[in-house]
Amino acid sequence: MIADLRVFRAEQALALARQTFLIEAAAVSALAQRVGNEFAEAVQLMLACQGRVVVMGIGKSGHIGRKIAATLASTGTPALFVHPAEASHGDLGMVRHDDVVVAISNSGESQELTVILPVLGRQGVPLIAITGGLQSTLARQARITLDSSVAQEACPLNLAPTASTTAQLAIGDALAVALLDARGFCAEDFARSHPGGALGRKLLTHVSDVMRSGDAVPAVAPDASFSQLMREMSNKGLGASAVVDADRRVLGIFTDGDLRRLIEKGMDLRSARVLDLMHPNPRTVRAQALAVDAAALMEQFQITSVLVVDDDGLLCGALNTHDLMRAKVI
Repeated sequence: MIADLRVFRAEQALALARQTFLIEAAAVSALAQRVGNEFAEAVQLMLACQGRVVVMGIGKSGHIGRKIAATLASTGTPALFVHPAEASHGDLGMVRHDDVVVAISNSGESQELTVILPVLGRQGVPLIAITGGLQSTLARQARITLDSSVAQEACPLNLAPTASTTAQLAIGDALAVALLDARGFCAEDFARSHPGGALGRKLLTHVSDVMRSGDAVPAVAPDASFSQLMREMSNKGLGASAVVDADRRVLGIFTDGDLRRLIEKGMDLRSARVLDLMHPNPRTVRAQALAVDAAALMEQFQITSVLVVDDDGLLCGALNTHDLMRAKVI
């Protein structure tokens, strides 16, 4: 009996899940069919805004509003969320005359929201409404109304905000995408607003930020002995050493891998000079290059260390894969 009940519940849950996906997909699809000039006007109004886009909403619409404000802010449109209830008790002072307000309410009659609309109107703040109530108080007082109405909620009782909040979120995302395109917002701009993320590290971290420099860079002269080379490599712990002339111009490189290969060949290294052991004209990167480009170079040529040079080709740093991993570039 219990086993049958569990199977029934699993089947019912899967059926409801599929129904939810279909209902919410239909709600978003309907938005695509009816979007019109009012959407373009909303984008133009937000694009021309000299202040910030202030997003408001109460209840579930408030949660959607917070996400929309965050998405706008991270894609080049200065934005913040103001809670309508708090706005009635002082937070309305956050809204300036040069801002644009985006108010979200499925019914368009949320009391906490409608009570502050006259104040916004007296301040001359442009109002964009995202609502399913096209004849509502919110829609009547808005300069532009974006229709977020849905045929039904995904909730079996047709009560809990589900498809309607999905529609609101989709409209907010559409506004953000249209605005970032109009602003010419690019990946580098996105990285600057996400410095802690993986993309930010890849697009903002330069070789100079992660490389070893100064005395931490192993380097020897071409006439140095093998024992001097080994001491330099051991002391600096890079797994390689640059070979430079008196001006620190890079002549070559010697790595741990080179050492292993020479030992396997049985070469007598005690009397060897670095000039005879090094790889001439090694791969190098510039200090101002992106660290991710250095990582790509190392992967392409299957090397674990790379020397860093300045604009004159003089040695100024070095890094290996461990340095890049510590910086979370790779």
